[in-house]
Amino acid sequence: MEILALSISLAVVICSFVLSVFVFKGKSDNDSNKKLPPGSFGWPIIGETIEFLFGKPEKFVGDRMRKYSPDIFKTKVLGEKTVVICGPNGHKFLFANEQKYFTAFRPHPMQRLFRSYKSKASPPPPPMAAHQTPREGEEVKVIRQPGFLKPEALSRYLGKMDSISHQLLQAHWEGKDEVKAYPLAKMITLILSCRFFLGTDNHERIARLVDHFDDITLGMHSIMVNFPGTIFYKANKAAATIRKELLDVIKEKKFTMATGAPMQDILSHMIVVNDPSGKHMPEAEIADKIMGLIVAGYSTVATTITFLMKYVGERPDIYEKIRAEHLEIAASKKPEELLEWEDVQKMKYSWNVICETMRLNPPLQGTFREVLTEFTYAGYTIPKGWKLYWTVSTTNTNPTYFKDPEKFDPSRYDVGEGPAPYTYVPFGGGPRMCPGKEYARLAILAFLHNMVKKYKWEVLFPDEKVIGDMMPTPEKGLPLRLHSL
Repeated sequence: MEILALSISLAVVICSFVLSVFVFKGKSDNDSNKKLPPGSFGWPIIGETIEFLFGKPEKFVGDRMRKYSPDIFKTKVLGEKTVVICGPNGHKFLFANEQKYFTAFRPHPMQRLFRSYKSKASPPPPPMAAHQTPREGEEVKVIRQPGFLKPEALSRYLGKMDSISHQLLQAHWEGKDEVKAYPLAKMITLILSCRFFLGTDNHERIARLVDHFDDITLGMHSIMVNFPGTIFYKANKAAATIRKELLDVIKEKKFTMATGAPMQDILSHMIVVNDPSGKHMPEAEIADKIMGLIVAGYSTVATTITFLMKYVGERPDIYEKIRAEHLEIAASKKPEELLEWEDVQKMKYSWNVICETMRLNPPLQGTFREVLTEFTYAGYTIPKGWKLYWTVSTTNTNPTYFKDPEKFDPSRYDVGEGPAPYTYVPFGGGPRMCPGKEYARLAILAFLHNMVKKYKWEVLFPDEKVIGDMMPTPEKGLPLRLHSL
């Protein structure tokens, strides 16, 4: 259906394309006198977007690294001239030069989905002064400042992660022989995200939004064609539904805050925060920012939990090591006592297993940056205004950096034997290191702790097809045979 709708949309724009191609041919290219990176911009207008979105990201990147250069190549995706800087040296260069050469950039579909509060008639922002640095992502800025994601803040929330995981496993899997891992992983992570960001425990309200969040996640990197049947159309409708629900939540939160209730969540902070002129953030803007935060904290954690269940279920030897680690922690605690920060620090082997899961199935395929000022890398010039695509796909399964890269081997991360610098970067690095790294670590470990204490499991379809590219998903939802202990 997506391809059919895309074909219709291309037919609609073909006339304008025919006219524009003549203008394009006669127009001088300011980049023509520069030594640009090797590569191809692909087809006029759409570039290589089809290959990028509908092929595997690692294949898209790997094929071009082999064809053009292992260090750098150019392409055109999602309407933007884009450069991909590859390998550990590329990671290091990017992380070391954030805010100097690059700033955060959201692809146009993502901007449309999460910026509904911005009027299309709004004037562009004023140019930056030479001494100013570009602002980081607005949602990220909101949660960095109050310290919501600092260890001391997260440690207070860890017990809630523990109890929610226990309650949902009991409610949905107790007494069952066969279950599906992916739907529960999505529900748990969405409930955790909404509890953390919104301060709400209304599980029913949250559960009915799961499919809408899936649609948004897929639509963030899609062809921006708003016809029924397309990925972007579904994402747009889903965003409207979630936005309406969030506006109701915001009104309820304001009413609760007016009664003197404590403010211990990010939504409360957004409601009371002022800009430099003393104005509060409009409700529509709060809704869009919160939606972006929940999406970021939802899909990546759910994906990692799901594939963690797959790999551990296929390896009884790994399962036994994880279980022994968690039973030792449980034995040191009183009955019904929840996890504490010190307990998580003892889950070293479990974290190695999670790291290996993320290496083989990165929860985040990549992110975009915008080039602030022209620079040179590997002998090539990257012009101002181009976009840069950062991805883990240039190193995470490369045999140069990982021996037997297709093998699931948690021992790769043992102290003193870990991956070489800048070869394993699932959370990015530098100033834009994912601020939710520690949140994700605690959420996954809290779930795993409850899982291995209560259950052993087997994967029913080891060769189950993985669908989706920017958001890898087991086609059948990862069915498991469950054994209560």
